[in-house]
Amino acid sequence: MRKNPGDWKKSKEEMIFEAALKVIKKKGFHKARMSDIANEASISYGLVYHYFNNKEDLFEAILHRWWEGLFALMGEIEEESDVPTKLRRIILYFLDSYQAQPDLVNIFITEISRSTANLTSSRLENFKHFMSLTEEVIQEGQDKGVLRGDFKARYLTYIFLGALETFVSAMVLVDQKIKGDNQKRRIADSILEVFLNGARSLE
Repeated sequence: MRKNPGDWKKSKEEMIFEAALKVIKKKGFHKARMSDIANEASISYGLVYHYFNNKEDLFEAILHRWWEGLFALMGEIEEESDVPTKLRRIILYFLDSYQAQPDLVNIFITEISRSTANLTSSRLENFKHFMSLTEEVIQEGQDKGVLRGDFKARYLTYIFLGALETFVSAMVLVDQKIKGDNQKRRIADSILEVFLNGARSLE
């Protein structure tokens, strides 16, 4: 069956995207070249530029995919009434992403989260926005008496996201893959349990 032009374009873009993930993970953003990405995708050098203006444009597309999914999740969990469920879904977003596309999470951790060289002002704004949305969840937990109120919501947000980011970073840096859904659930339960037990209301 013949593909329509839209399907063809999407498949080519996805090939370039996946190749870019592999090359940037291996060489780092600054050493990766568009020709390397074209070779990895087994397409012509010029075709890469048909979809992306330059390497920076392609890198932004990679980061956009990460943030787009994360901000969509934060919009969805507004409908949840249970604060621990909201926190668990944030944890699972990171773990689901790492399970499905480890190279994408690897790049986010090594090239953005733990690298100031690539952290532009616009990228920093995404971090701040995500932290603000998470702080709203934490504040809700305090207002409902689920989380202790003797710490600032901002501090509990740092603790929660710090534990999550450090855990995922450790897996990325030693290239430890998630072996299956059962392991993923155990990790999520462990992070949430430790956080809630340390941050639960004293009342």
